[in-house]
Amino acid sequence: MRGALIVFEGTDRSGKSTQTRNFTNALQAAGIAVAEHSPWSFPHRTSPVGQVINAYLTNKTHLHERALHLLFSANRWEKASQIRQALRRGETVVLDRYAYSGIAYSVAKGLPLTWCKCADEGLPAPDVVVFLHLSPEAAAKRADYGSERYENKHMQTAVAKVFEQLRTEQWLVVDADADEATVLNRILDSAMPTVAKARSTPHIASLWN
Repeated sequence: MRGALIVFEGTDRSGKSTQTRNFTNALQAAGIAVAEHSPWSFPHRTSPVGQVINAYLTNKTHLHERALHLLFSANRWEKASQIRQALRRGETVVLDRYAYSGIAYSVAKGLPLTWCKCADEGLPAPDVVVFLHLSPEAAAKRADYGSERYENKHMQTAVAKVFEQLRTEQWLVVDADADEATVLNRILDSAMPTVAKARSTPHIASLWN
């Protein structure tokens, strides 16, 4: 019996951090084991690689786009073994962003999609991706919008288009412009069966395999 890997994706300010916390709390309230310190967020800014990424995102340094993409991927690989170990212990892992964000932002800046996917090949694959859909116009009205490098309408529109390319029928798309409780209830209705199903599926799949 293993835990489920639940990934939350979406453009900036779509409510990922809020809903990953809400979803994690709901899992715990239902008696479902979750990984320690869940939800986990990417980039993980306190790791050695994450500190370099944070300096870039807060406009304190500049990096070549391909180097930056590989750093984001390396940041995920820093956590890969911990994710697998938690899943094997029967703990559900909730992630705020994952490889899809890394790819979407890099492709939006002009890097090739195929090349961008290669660096994350072999990472643990999610059991479900919860995509919080929010228009750039609605996002711009939310608190603190514009505080980081990519928070502008042009970039967020380009990122949204790449997410559309990456999206599969297994993704759960939720309107993030609804009120917080409504968004959570929609997520729970669709994602909780996936958590239950993972318990009877011992195999942990890998990305792009």
